[in-house]
Amino acid sequence: MPLELAAFFRTTLPLDLSGLDALDDGRYHSLWMPDHLVSFWPDSIWTPEFTDLAETSPSPHRYLDALTLAGAVAARTARTRLATSVIDTVRRHPVMLAQSALTLSHLSGGRFILGLGAGERENLAPYGFDHQGTVSRFAEAVRLIRLLWDADGPIDFAGRYFTLAHARLDTEPHPTGPPPIWIGANGARMLALVGELGDGWWPTGSAGPETYASQLARIRAAAEQAGRDPDAITPAKMVVCLIGEPDELSEIMRRPLVKSLVLQLTADALAAAGHRHPMGEHWRGIQDIDPRVLTRDRLLRLFEQVDPAAILSVVPHGTPKQVAAQIADFGAAGARVVSVLDYSGMAGQAYAAESPRKTREVEDALLQLTGRVS
Repeated sequence: MPLELAAFFRTTLPLDLSGLDALDDGRYHSLWMPDHLVSFWPDSIWTPEFTDLAETSPSPHRYLDALTLAGAVAARTARTRLATSVIDTVRRHPVMLAQSALTLSHLSGGRFILGLGAGERENLAPYGFDHQGTVSRFAEAVRLIRLLWDADGPIDFAGRYFTLAHARLDTEPHPTGPPPIWIGANGARMLALVGELGDGWWPTGSAGPETYASQLARIRAAAEQAGRDPDAITPAKMVVCLIGEPDELSEIMRRPLVKSLVLQLTADALAAAGHRHPMGEHWRGIQDIDPRVLTRDRLLRLFEQVDPAAILSVVPHGTPKQVAAQIADFGAAGARVVSVLDYSGMAGQAYAAESPRKTREVEDALLQLTGRVS
């Protein structure tokens, strides 16, 4: 089955909706809108000392609300699906998620995908949200959302985290049906929940094609155990990559924000490639990032310890054709939808300006490799 492309739509200031027509021409399966309060880049290195990107934006955390923005995108597009990537079930109550998703489904003519996840430390801990038991909370929230969508009248619900008494959500789904729920998952419990409750799977992280295939097998086994059709679950993948010629990549890998990519990589992934993670053997990547505690001095020590070869051992990299070939391996492992996220743009303004062109070249090469011509 040919791979389909997804595109990320930036949800930070400055807001730019001018490129939506180009993203709605049939090239992309879906537009994915990140839902954050805090980014993965610590404040302590978002300064002119470390990157000229700080001259164009005073903060890496200028996020807009993804659900609100999805409404604007829905009103300005007609073909491409739109999705949250991903909303956690800690900061938003499942009743409100259920209502918002139905609203966006009607606004978009049935094109909305509700992307959900259990939550990440950087969006929870600074704001006093409880980041314990997030997977159990997630499972209960998704079951409640589906219950609300399926109910013909008021419902009662007594769970561990949520309680409803004669509560109703009488807004019926769009004629195409309720919004599909795609789940961001990597751990064993979350993968099982994808099989039991999800319509799609959208993992992040540094796992390669072999790990991706084994995780997908776990999802399909869980789906069969739950009496569901495993092939009805759409496997997707966000692929973080570094695009450039050899000399260019050598310079890119010297830039502090690119070195900080190691924080998003897991210790297990680096260990499998024969490298030790500078944050320790238990580092879980994105799940453990807390920009508040990553001081300038701590990051300077980290940069001294970062081995560029370790990052490149788990991140697809090279020329556009080389990166496309590496991403195509995820298609061979079972992915049906992929998003190309070029991290070389974090090397500075000049690289950021070139990143859209390089990403497009990767996408074009990928479509040719996998049997779909753009």
